[in-house]
Amino acid sequence: MESVKKQEPFKLTLTKEEEKIRKRKKTIAGIKTNKFLYVMILPGILYFVIFKYLPMGGLVIAFQDYQPYLGILGSPWVGLKHFIRLFTEPTFFTLLRNTLILFGLNIFVFFPMPIILSLLLNEVTSKRLKNGIQTIIYIPHFMSWVIIVSITYVFLNVDGGVLNEFLANNGFEKISFLTSPQWTRTVYIGQVIWKELGWSTIIYLSAITAVDTQLYEAAEMDGAGRLRKTWHVTLPAIRPVIITLLILKIGQTLDLGFEHMYLLLNSLNRSVAEIFDTYIYTAGLKNGQLSFSTAMGLFKGVVGLFMVVIANKIAKKLGEDGVY
Repeated sequence: MESVKKQEPFKLTLTKEEEKIRKRKKTIAGIKTNKFLYVMILPGILYFVIFKYLPMGGLVIAFQDYQPYLGILGSPWVGLKHFIRLFTEPTFFTLLRNTLILFGLNIFVFFPMPIILSLLLNEVTSKRLKNGIQTIIYIPHFMSWVIIVSITYVFLNVDGGVLNEFLANNGFEKISFLTSPQWTRTVYIGQVIWKELGWSTIIYLSAITAVDTQLYEAAEMDGAGRLRKTWHVTLPAIRPVIITLLILKIGQTLDLGFEHMYLLLNSLNRSVAEIFDTYIYTAGLKNGQLSFSTAMGLFKGVVGLFMVVIANKIAKKLGEDGVY
């Protein structure tokens, strides 16, 4: 009888090299299959690389006494000098207080409004009326802050302002809305609501349309009215979206934006309107303190990152998905 050759046992596992080759082939095949999707996201990737990641190399000047004619390589190192100055200057606590108060207005006043408006629009049965309302409330988003503040000036200016003229004609005293520190924050949050309220509803309305209609039918069979269906079906369904946007919003704790507040800022309301963004512009571009302003910007970024991490951990502990 012929001797039977022993067969080698079947390999159940791959070597590390074979595993790398297999993953590489799988990745290349995936790129070829979805090549048009990668082409579509390429402009976004380039935007973040060019305008977000590459400029981070300039943060090194926060630890230098940067001189433009010497450049980054030639400017002397000063360590934490600018950070010490930032935390010890009396203006720091004023900037921190003003920034946090305005951020609080954004979180507690503005943030819930798009959610409420989305729930109300979802109850509008007339499609034509709903589309008309959406169009009207979306328009301010496409206006620049210059236009928004200019329109506000026309309405609230003491000399010839529409509202103040109305008050004067009815026997009331005129109010300095644009220069009075007592009204600056009210004007600020009012402009934010006017400009961004409608646009912020888009994500929530999209989330609401994805809710399974069978849940509404089941709730209606149990005797639930519109209010109870909203509370027990709609809100729980869009809660992950609300949590995600809230975490991202918390990351903007010290980053309120420069243009809006700079247009509202004047010598009379500076005590309540001066924030980190406007002070960075004044110190960096007007006064030429580039290293100091960079240190302040780095401080803002670190605080924003810290707040996002903390908020995400809290969301995870509460059973939510979080951002990552």
